[in-house]
Amino acid sequence: MLTSEALPLESEVEAFTQYLRVEKQLSARTLDAYRRDLRKLQQYAETRGLNNFSAINHQELRLLLAQQHRTGSGGKTLARWLSALRSFFRFAIKRGWTDANPAEGLQAPKSPQKLPKTLDVDQAGQFVQLDGDDFISLRDGAMVELMYSSGLRLAELVGSNIHDIDLAGASIRVTGKGNKQRELPVGRFAIAAVKRYLSVRDLHANASEQALFVSKRGSRISHRSVQARLEQISLRQGVGQPVHPHMLRHSFASHMLESSSDLRLVQELLGHANISTTQVYTHLDFQHLAKVYDNAHPRAQRRRDSEDDKQD
Repeated sequence: MLTSEALPLESEVEAFTQYLRVEKQLSARTLDAYRRDLRKLQQYAETRGLNNFSAINHQELRLLLAQQHRTGSGGKTLARWLSALRSFFRFAIKRGWTDANPAEGLQAPKSPQKLPKTLDVDQAGQFVQLDGDDFISLRDGAMVELMYSSGLRLAELVGSNIHDIDLAGASIRVTGKGNKQRELPVGRFAIAAVKRYLSVRDLHANASEQALFVSKRGSRISHRSVQARLEQISLRQGVGQPVHPHMLRHSFASHMLESSSDLRLVQELLGHANISTTQVYTHLDFQHLAKVYDNAHPRAQRRRDSEDDKQD
């Protein structure tokens, strides 16, 4: 049995997050989530007088789990919290701070599954067809077309650089969760919208700025700015509900599945590590297989014939 002497939890949590940042190369957003989850453990340990790892046992974590559930934390939140704890204690075992993982075997209560809100095909088409030839209108039009065309996460859109999109090849390379890269097809409407935006981008972007989408100040556009722009577009386009970035991603997934019934294809396009994540969309009525992206997506039609080449 290892000694109960251990570093203060604050130091141990900091060592763990440093490990996640340096060796696992997790994003700042993900690291903040780990810190928030582990802070709950630290606060609980302080109130209970649990000053070392040997005092934090399975029963204590079960009590904390129940306490959080009583105060309103849902199943998904608690499942993520338990996952963070398991990772933290596995790290502690490797460091020799403890010889057991008290979070193993604990399960979060199941929450009722909420189906994602989506736009239907007509609503999506109405939403992404933006008028105007000024910088903001062209940029916003390119952003919403690209999000809906390729199912991008907000972070993937904001993080895209100008060299990541291949206009000739009608594709974009994005970096998703876990720093994993994937290449995605981009529909003809989105390619046209991005070309229109790029015709004015350099007039506004700072000289050294590599971001695909920039603000009026010339720097990379922020997450909050994209969210705010979509809220304003929702009102202007009259879709009847506020549209957030993830709703466009959900709509992309739903419309792809309606057309193709190919769950594995949609899993790959969305960048889901587990197909169970993608299965939330299987409540839809599926039509017969339309195997390729060009036929499946309502705004793709990525024809590469000579006529299109002439128009481009």
